Amino acid sequence: MLGKRIKSAPTDKIETVIGPNTNFKGTLICDGSVRIDGVCEEGLIKTVGNIVVTPEAKVAAHLVAENVSVSGSVTGNITATGRLEILSTGKVWGNVEVGSFLLDEEAFFSGKLVMQDAPEPPSFGSKTATETPSPEVRKK
Repeated sequence: MLGKRIKSAPTDKIETVIGPNTNFKGTLICDGSVRIDGVCEEGLIKTVGNIVVTPEAKVAAHLVAENVSVSGSVTGNITATGRLEILSTGKVWGNVEVGSFLLDEEAFFSGKLVMQDAPEPPSFGSKTATETPSPEVRKK
């Protein structure tokens, strides 16, 4: 296949670090895993690997990865084809689309959660769980 490279994502090795004294604005697209210790604003961080947001990190950007682990603060949408975990010190404000989701007891999440490949809800008789019965009208 001329001109086409096939890569396997190195998901266990951190290849890119946004350090604690770094303020990043813009778009970062890479093939390896990313650790964020600093501040990220106004942009997108996208990888086929993992993204780790450490406790001191502050992120105001969209995150796209296989797995995302949040111990710091994230304001922005997150897409994780695998797992999103918000650990006890983690805080997320934004909509998330994930394969699986873990929210530690002391963590914070505010937004819409969409599970990828979600099964259809079971049906119960002729009405589905999403249907609501119409209220009765009483005449005096």
